[in-house]
Amino acid sequence: MSDPSGSKSKLDPKFRERLLKESRNPWRGLRRGLWIALFGSALIGFLIMSSKVLSGDIVLLNDVGIQIGSLLLFGGFLWLDRPREK
Repeated sequence: MSDPSGSKSKLDPKFRERLLKESRNPWRGLRRGLWIALFGSALIGFLIMSSKVLSGDIVLLNDVGIQIGSLLLFGGFLWLDRPREK
């Protein structure tokens, strides 16, 4: 059997630590990239919608609610998925 403490491991300690960190939070980089892309998309949509309102166009309240909701949702996901230091 292998030693759970890793004293007989032939892995580089930095590489082992990186693997353990990834095993605790799998796909974190991909998730964060997805949240950033979706938050950016919602922000761009909200800015375009705001510029339409400022120019005098009529924008449905449902559309504004969807944009604000998506900003809050994806911003919240991004905030919850942040790296936490001990």
